[in-house]
Parts: sequence; structure tokens; C-alpha cells
Amino acid sequence: MQAGIWAPLLFILLQIIQVIFPVIPGGLSTVAAIAMFGAKWGFVYNYIGISIGSIASFLLVRRFGRNFISLLVPKKTMAKYQYYLDGGTKFDRVFAIAILMPVAPDDLLCMFAGLTKMSVRKFVTIIVLCKPWTILAYSLGLNTAFKFIAPYL
Repeated sequence: MQAGIWAPLLFILLQIIQVIFPVIPGGLSTVAAIAMFGAKWGFVYNYIGISIGSIASFLLVRRFGRNFISLLVPKKTMAKYQYYLDGGTKFDRVFAIAILMPVAPDDLLCMFAGLTKMSVRKFVTIIVLCKPWTILAYSLGLNTAFKFIAPYL
């Protein structure tokens, strides 16, 4: 049975939810997109879902503050990042660099960005310009791995 147009829409919704409520490791859903839709469309659906989820996460924290984060993030983790949050524009630079790095805790950083004075415009610009490179790296890397492993399955 094929899900047709619903498959990409449901996947994008899953990505949005998993960014806001990081219960599913983002790497797993990224892999799922490549496996289900291929490298090109997997990248597109990942990018749309992760970007919308990141912006929504930022806005939720901007609206509800630490109370929202405290529901999802242990106090120990909050304390670990507090130094960067207190650093003014220092966080902005660290955030942009981290979004470019494939192994950074992006979902968490998007929430923390909502606690800073970073403008919505700056946040969205960083997500739109930096996030595709990480997703592209995952997409191409996973697609290559699938092609290498597939003959042995």
C-alpha cells in the first residue's frame, strides 16, 4: 500500500514534531527520509520539516520561556549551556557555527536561542542558510552508505 501525497506530508509533520519534542533522535528520522524518498526528496522533506520545527521551537521558547524548556531539558543540560546564553551576541556566532556542524545538538540550541535576544529574523536567516548544508551532508553520506551496503543485504 502506498501513502501517495500523504507520505511526504506526514513525514514533514513528524520532523516538525521531533524537533520541538526531541523524543526521536533526529538522525533516525533523517535516515528514514533517505530510505523512503531517496537522497533528493529525502533532503527536501528533511529540510522543510526541520526548518519549520526549528522555527516553531524557537518561537515556543520565546513565548513560554524557561518553563517550556524545563519540560523537555534536564536542569544539568540547561546549566551546561547557561554560559553561552549569558554571552550576548557570542551565542549568535556559536549558534550559527553549530547549525553548520552535523553533530551539534541543533534542536536544543534552537530552544536556547529562544531565550536570547537574537531576533526572529536573524534566527530564521541562520536556519535557512546554514541548516541545508548539514542535511545535505547527511543525505549524501547516507545515500552513499545505502548504495554501498545494499548489495550485501
